[in-house]
Amino acid sequence: MGFLKRIGLAAALLACLTPAARAESITLAVTDVGGMKKLQESFGPFKDALSKATGQEIALLPVETHTAALEALRAKKVDFLLTGPAEYVVIHKQTKARIVVGLLRPDYFATIVTLADSPYRSVQDLKGTRIGLGDAGSTSRHLGPLQALADAGLNPLKDAKVVNFDTRTLWDALKRKEVSAIGMNNANFIAARKLEKKMGGLQPDAFRVIAHGPALPGDVLVAGAHVDEQAVEKVRNAVSTHADELISAIVNGRGNKKYRGMRFLAHVDDSDYDYVRSMYATAGYPEYDKFIGD
Repeated sequence: MGFLKRIGLAAALLACLTPAARAESITLAVTDVGGMKKLQESFGPFKDALSKATGQEIALLPVETHTAALEALRAKKVDFLLTGPAEYVVIHKQTKARIVVGLLRPDYFATIVTLADSPYRSVQDLKGTRIGLGDAGSTSRHLGPLQALADAGLNPLKDAKVVNFDTRTLWDALKRKEVSAIGMNNANFIAARKLEKKMGGLQPDAFRVIAHGPALPGDVLVAGAHVDEQAVEKVRNAVSTHADELISAIVNGRGNKKYRGMRFLAHVDDSDYDYVRSMYATAGYPEYDKFIGD
């Protein structure tokens, strides 16, 4: 065979192999973790552990916003995405992404808090007042507290004035009595109360919990609609077989304290997120087809 013919045959073989080689590579993104450096610090260990467990090359792709994550899935630039409950319902509706596994976090629910010396002893007492909530669009700091108020009989859009703050400002607003109550993730409340005591501020008994929501569904690892079922099962089986190593990799990532005590859930149904869909309706977004505060 001549030299040129051999070169042509080699090129043809490479062309045939390239798609298969690409199929062995997985692209993973994580919402709420902007920038490659931060993403690598937070989820690089998980990426490495998952790569080892699946035997597949995995590349991290940073997404700066929830909308960017959705568009990356739609454009097939991302194969797997780790995201929160509020983001999941929008992403699923817009892209038909499907759940691979769930990440169950302990004590993950919303809490409504007032000052103990205030006249507000029930959610009904908050009618006509100013209520502070966390970051707009957050499952446990905004939408969850809104639903907890609604579940207790208060229409948060009509019966009170709701304002959004970051967690630190929210806590200070309650102490300064700029708001009558705050709604936040229960873990954030416990942490803020401990820090308050440690810093010589108000004691734990200075705060009163007047309502809380049910346990919220966990974060989810989803696969894009373009990812074949065999690839999904490979990741799902790897997570099941190597759960301890993968959980350790997540928890030990920088900024991932919220996952301490987590476990993977292999069987998660889309219907498990119907309560989150009701949150969107309560917030005035019954179609849950776009992100709040993105």
